[in-house]
Amino acid sequence: MCELFGVSSQQPVHINNYLKSFYRHCNMHPHGWGLALMNNKQPHIEKEPIEATESRHLKEILKNPIYTKSALAHIRLATMGNMDVANCHPFISEDNNGRKWVLIHNGTIFKCDLLNKYKKTQDGNTDSERILMYIIDRLNYKERQQPLSDREQFNFINKIISKLAEGNKLNLIISNGTYTYAHSNTRNSLHYQRINKTIYFSTQKLNDKPWKLVPLNTVFALKDGEIIYKGKSHKYTYKLTEDQFNYIMNHVNPSLRESIINNFGEMHEAEFLNYH
Repeated sequence: MCELFGVSSQQPVHINNYLKSFYRHCNMHPHGWGLALMNNKQPHIEKEPIEATESRHLKEILKNPIYTKSALAHIRLATMGNMDVANCHPFISEDNNGRKWVLIHNGTIFKCDLLNKYKKTQDGNTDSERILMYIIDRLNYKERQQPLSDREQFNFINKIISKLAEGNKLNLIISNGTYTYAHSNTRNSLHYQRINKTIYFSTQKLNDKPWKLVPLNTVFALKDGEIIYKGKSHKYTYKLTEDQFNYIMNHVNPSLRESIINNFGEMHEAEFLNYH
């Protein structure tokens, strides 16, 4: 129940207008904002557990021109986890080879026992943070003898994401400063726009120029505004079930339920529960 934004470009591009348009959606996602600039493989992350348009800090950031080759941004509707900076995206972790990985996620993990062990060690209490912890753990184990090649790394990340997608809503963008990985398994929930040697991603269209939907159930790896690797499509298209809807409603703070129901669009709770 969040929105995602990402960019991969050959040359630094000015992204202020994209970010301003993106953060204006925060009235439906009021529980936190975040921004990661991936320049020189050293992510600079800013985030707060407040509505983006209410943040003086974000306003100051956007007053200055932002040029970057790679960035991720997020606005949060809290379905899992409290309103706390530890639960705001982007999340960051460093692997044993010194690469810093940054993740933003839109969705919910309804079933994946592999992530449960991280509940005791994570900083916050979101499933999104646990996804990144799991990826880093598996990558460290895989590279315990020697680092993977770029192609091997993609194949490994692709396998993990495809596995996690089964039964779960898994729209996410991950960056290690060199490659940006993007995946969506939910219809009409992640768009992209290509302008010259730059590719933008966004949950919603951010301007009047043409946008296309990211192909479903496929992991993409981008570098410098170009798609370098593309995985095979898996079959785990996400569709919200009544049980999952009830799971969300039972796990969120009661004060957030109306916002979440409204986020499903025109369908209200009673209509959803009678929907087949």
